[in-house]
Amino acid sequence: MQRRIFGTAATTVVLGLLVPLAGCGGSGDGAGDSGTLHIVAAEYGDTPATSSKAFWDKVTGDFTAAHPGLKVDVKLLPWADIDREVSRMVNAGKAPDIALMGSYSDFAAQGKLYSAEELLSISAEANFLAPLAEAGTVGNTLYGLPWVASSRLLFYNQALFDKAGIKDAPKTWNDLKADAKALKDKAGVKYPYALPLGPEEAHAEALIWELSNGGGYADSSGNYALASDQNVQTWNWVKQYMVNPGLVGPTPPSQLNRADAFAAFLRGEVGMLNGYPSLTHEARAKGIDVRAVSMPVSDSLGTGETPPAVGVADWMMAFKQNGKRAEIGQFLDFLYQDKNLTDFASRYHLLPSTVSASRTPSGGGIDTNDTQFLTALRGAQLYPVNAPSWVTVSDTIKRNIGRAVEPSGDPKVVLEEIASKAAEASRKKH
Repeated sequence: MQRRIFGTAATTVVLGLLVPLAGCGGSGDGAGDSGTLHIVAAEYGDTPATSSKAFWDKVTGDFTAAHPGLKVDVKLLPWADIDREVSRMVNAGKAPDIALMGSYSDFAAQGKLYSAEELLSISAEANFLAPLAEAGTVGNTLYGLPWVASSRLLFYNQALFDKAGIKDAPKTWNDLKADAKALKDKAGVKYPYALPLGPEEAHAEALIWELSNGGGYADSSGNYALASDQNVQTWNWVKQYMVNPGLVGPTPPSQLNRADAFAAFLRGEVGMLNGYPSLTHEARAKGIDVRAVSMPVSDSLGTGETPPAVGVADWMMAFKQNGKRAEIGQFLDFLYQDKNLTDFASRYHLLPSTVSASRTPSGGGIDTNDTQFLTALRGAQLYPVNAPSWVTVSDTIKRNIGRAVEPSGDPKVVLEEIASKAAEASRKKH
């Protein structure tokens, strides 16, 4: 997911706990001695005050206090840089021992990662929420350890609904269309429904719509189905009934990024859009009465159908290159304790990845306002991140799906072009 469900960081921070590590094999990563456990992690904060540094300072401090003689070094990188930088380190023979980032499958396909079975106890491996564990599995082996996650729901501004005379949240696409029209005509809302299909995160918005019509990115066998009949029907409908009548606002969807749509929502300019937990907290902090419901379904499915929500996760992975399996396992067992996972999740209003952490609101990870997102996550569909070609395919979707709803765009042609590029990317990865 690049992205993002989180903001990017402007700085790189290196944290080191200068406690010697005894009896640890491996070659190190070139940034320190062979007795150091090296971690490269994405920066989830977007200001010094929200930096992930505070969490890593605390958790590594607690770990070394409980395990005298172990040394941990954490390097934080912006989301925009981390995939490229970790790939560079791996290719240079200087892989970190652990990385926390948005994709893992390419490294798994190359045989460079330890499996969860090699690192965690059976109970710890079984503790991951099922949709996340499934997305982290290649073949029958779990390589991507889910860290934090989110799910997507349809947000609406209750004050704008009241102004437009809308009594109930939409349940079907036709409800959504009618509500958007009322928001435009009766309340003068700038973006009745914000449709962010710009390159930042169009693949999330696209999957939400496609799932709500019984489609999606993959078929039941796990093969790409990007140009399925359902998906073509979805984008024909969106173009004809949402974009052409001007119900998505003044900015062409292909030029509207998620961050801009969220900012407009926080300014009170958006009636409806798809969002994730942290947006509810930001909106309420600004005094917006925000509500969240499941994405309306296509009228051909009807309200009796409940398609899965979209789920998004970030991944912890452990590299074999330095041969520190025992030390990595020891640290991950500590890191995935409920108190640590819920601490991190609560800092960014995200959802913890384990069953036990999600059941412990007292741990701080699940705000009462986030429970509906957790419910959605338990039955969510994630991107096909376990496909080695997914990074390339997701980029293709992000940069092209917006063309499907442009005035001259033909959804069927655009989807077939995306599918063709996906097939080519898949062939190159095999």
